[in-house]
Amino acid sequence: MLRYISGKFLFMVLSLFILVTATFMLMNAIPGSPLQSEKATSEAVQKNLEAYYGLDKPLYVQYGKYLANLLQGDMGISMKKKFQSVDKMIAQSFGPSLRLGISAIVTSVVVGCILGILAAMYHRKFIDNLAMIIAVIGLAIPSIVLAPVMQYFLATKLGWFEVAGLNGPLDYVLPTIALASGPIAFIARLLRSTMIEVLNADFIKTAKSKGLAGYVIVAKHALRNSMLPVVTYLGVLTAGIITGSVVVEKIFAIPGIGKHFVTSVIDRDYPLIMGITIFYAVILMISRFLSDIAYVLVDPRMRAGGKVGK
Repeated sequence: MLRYISGKFLFMVLSLFILVTATFMLMNAIPGSPLQSEKATSEAVQKNLEAYYGLDKPLYVQYGKYLANLLQGDMGISMKKKFQSVDKMIAQSFGPSLRLGISAIVTSVVVGCILGILAAMYHRKFIDNLAMIIAVIGLAIPSIVLAPVMQYFLATKLGWFEVAGLNGPLDYVLPTIALASGPIAFIARLLRSTMIEVLNADFIKTAKSKGLAGYVIVAKHALRNSMLPVVTYLGVLTAGIITGSVVVEKIFAIPGIGKHFVTSVIDRDYPLIMGITIFYAVILMISRFLSDIAYVLVDPRMRAGGKVGK
């Protein structure tokens, strides 16, 4: 187990290094300077700004300095938000994004599993058909479409929720639904297909012959064996919700990291783009790392490389 975790951790560090390098090089490959929009009064002022941010140095020097500062936990100073460090900007905006992300992930897993279990238990019956209809709708409508539709009908027309902002618990409902609709549908379909297969296994038939109640069989026998694909999907789920939250945060005017990420790309704020990209990458890699460990804990037979331990 320790060898498996060490291998995954080293792979995560290597992936992060490659991502940082590729993002830095691609960002600097864009023609022009990020300070072109600055209202410099003279060429001398423009050069002073470039010297202040280190843009007058060769690219390899900029890269080396950035890596050295990054290893010390310093992501630099924003080029557009004067005298604001990227670290503090991310820390201040991470709270709303974190709460929204956790809400969407928990909702996705809980609702998706409930729909999947009900669909499997009532296979080819009304509940199964209803659950799959909900799943198809969730997969067919992306969050960028669902979010403004809910804003119009549920917030503007009916007045049940606020159109934008996070001023109370109810304000999390619409953005959470927008983020979780797709994952709910995927988990429901995934768990349904797996559980139907498990419910037809011999050990389940043996449990039924012993007179065990249906909910006992599902809870104690079928669910554990059916959850492996869902556990594997948790890493992908986290990635999808985090990247999708950028659009949803913008639509609902949520003061999270997504807002900074969009404005940083528009403004070509190099330090902020790098900082948020790295921050997102670390979260995604850690979630995938924990997902892999959880997979092994659920099924101890699994080892690195997908081999079955003996």
